[in-house]
Amino acid sequence: MSSSGDRTDGRLPTAYRAVGGTSFVEFLGAQAPHLLPGGERREHLGAGTVVEAPHGTTIVALTFRDGVVVAGDRRATMGNLIAHRDMDKVFAADDYSVVGIAGTAGVAVEMVRLLQVELEHYEKIEGTLLSLEGKANRLATMIRGNLGNAFRGLAVLPLFAGYDPGPGTGRIFSYDVTGGCYEEQRHHSIGSGAHFARGALKKLWHPGLLREQAVAVAVEALYDAADDDSATGGPDLGRRIWPTCAVVTELGVELLPETDLEPTVQALVEARRDNPGGAR
Repeated sequence: MSSSGDRTDGRLPTAYRAVGGTSFVEFLGAQAPHLLPGGERREHLGAGTVVEAPHGTTIVALTFRDGVVVAGDRRATMGNLIAHRDMDKVFAADDYSVVGIAGTAGVAVEMVRLLQVELEHYEKIEGTLLSLEGKANRLATMIRGNLGNAFRGLAVLPLFAGYDPGPGTGRIFSYDVTGGCYEEQRHHSIGSGAHFARGALKKLWHPGLLREQAVAVAVEALYDAADDDSATGGPDLGRRIWPTCAVVTELGVELLPETDLEPTVQALVEARRDNPGGAR
């Protein structure tokens, strides 16, 4: 990282030793903006340039009795091609929140990593965790900073969720391309298969869901999305590729291992063998 205040005596530049705010992103934007997600792309791409890059697709989230579940399929597409079959698109932001990514995969992963550093930096400076709404708003700021790239086809639209110890519930936040942040109730989905996944969530979600039921609902919503959206990857029994699923409760974030998801996925596939539409 470089700065106009570089020194030759071996000490850090003044900007790195001065007392400042708690936002690592603001510091990075002031001292080395090219290191922000998409920074180098903004410098080298001309106006109107459209970039072809892998895109993440469908993410679902739903609350249950003890918290929130976030799940994503594993496919990334580039135009009409499958760019990746087993991409992870659900990440822990910190101990009590997760991010599911849709949009330009490379920029989205950069943004998630920066959010992880941002939240860790805040915790070290303040000695406490940022509130869940504060975390959601920090992510909104990053999305707003990527607006120029969005016009070049490098948009990022994540889904953020976590456990709020105040009310003792799981909460879900969605975004628009300008960084607008919106709290969703009960459940939500983003990405190319979102419309189909939301339809499934509306029919399957109910108050008081238990953890195992919520995971099964998330997996079935992704299955329904993959049934109608070519960019969403369904479970691949041959390659043993299952969705990525995170559960957030008062105990923290748990990314479910494939060994836990496999029975749920196989049970769903078997149930749909003679009932492909999932009629109840």
